[in-house]
Amino acid sequence: MKSIRGAIAVVENTDESIVNASKSLINSIMNVNNLAEEDIVFALFTVTNDLTTAFPAKAFRELGMVSIPALDAKAPEIQNDLDGCIRLLVTVNSDIKDIQHVYLQDAKKLRPDR
Repeated sequence: MKSIRGAIAVVENTDESIVNASKSLINSIMNVNNLAEEDIVFALFTVTNDLTTAFPAKAFRELGMVSIPALDAKAPEIQNDLDGCIRLLVTVNSDIKDIQHVYLQDAKKLRPDR
């Protein structure tokens, strides 16, 4: 079992923006790591405190992936953190040799080494 990290920012505080950004993050993680729905054991989303209008995990349901247990949580308030940031930790039951973590848009600032 392995885990893959990802994040996307800056997301607007609307249902559509949060869900669409989450879909983009999910699809990117799955594509670059060659994952299928059945590879994913569970997913944990965190959102910054300024994102209050939707649950990011809703994106899995809208993508038709209803078998994946997913949980949403608030990220801790950290000084100078990115606004409008959705982070995702996906745990997979796969023998991926070279995990590719995904940082999209302004979230690339979180991991300049990637």
